[in-house]
Amino acid sequence: MNFPDNLLYTKEHEWVKVDGDQATIGITEFAQRELGDIVYVEVETVGKELGSGSVFGTVEAVKTVSDLFLPVSGSITEVNPELNNNPELVNTDPYGQGWMVRMKIKDIADIDQLLSAEAYQAMVG
Repeated sequence: MNFPDNLLYTKEHEWVKVDGDQATIGITEFAQRELGDIVYVEVETVGKELGSGSVFGTVEAVKTVSDLFLPVSGSITEVNPELNNNPELVNTDPYGQGWMVRMKIKDIADIDQLLSAEAYQAMVG
């Protein structure tokens, strides 16, 4: 399984790529494997200010629907438009083309609560 070192992770299996006060967020390879084939990603929180841990959308797989949790506080600025027609990108390229949202981080200190690749790998085994 892949755990890119340039990303940070949450206990809820989201990954975060931080660039200044901007972040790109998706679900981890571990999460997409657990969910199975992704058929739909729904995010209706663009432009809304949300706190760390808030639900920002859902991901639907063949057998289940799972909430997506915001790893840091801030506002969603963009949803990956490719997921509308190709939600399976979350399965085939979770750390690349399968990203879900981009956001503006409100409190950069929230990043201190995220896991390193090593810590996340140890958590999921």
